[in-house]
Amino acid sequence: MPKLTAYTDGACSGNPGPGGWGALMIARDGDTVLRERELSGGAPDTTNNRMELLAAISALEALSRPSAITIVTDSAYVKNGVTGWIHGWKRNGWKTSNKKPVKNVDLWQRLDEAQARHDVTWEWVKGHAGHPENERADELARAGMKPFKPKS
Repeated sequence: MPKLTAYTDGACSGNPGPGGWGALMIARDGDTVLRERELSGGAPDTTNNRMELLAAISALEALSRPSAITIVTDSAYVKNGVTGWIHGWKRNGWKTSNKKPVKNVDLWQRLDEAQARHDVTWEWVKGHAGHPENERADELARAGMKPFKPKS
């Protein structure tokens, strides 16, 4: 059975500012790449964290049927949030341990719903460290941001 991996990244010019997200989805059989799919998008006034979340959400929502997938992100915020913090937030009615509303709750809820259909493994990689697929996801995120950046 092919192994499905999505490499996701977000980018922002200013924080907040114009932003983009990218996801590189690869199906492999061993070392053989069977299929690749590139996704990207952006927003005119957003944050890096929102773009990181949207990259992961978009990868999961792009799957037409329940799948086993590994999401590789360079965002500790996304990885730690989805594998740890989210459980307490849900228990606390989407409030932090300090009883404050969770930031980006709309996207955390959407991510929670998107991953519920799948068997998701989350991995973190150091960003901008020469990881080829992470670099491609970064390029996709920058491309997604481009239409929203002011012309210089």
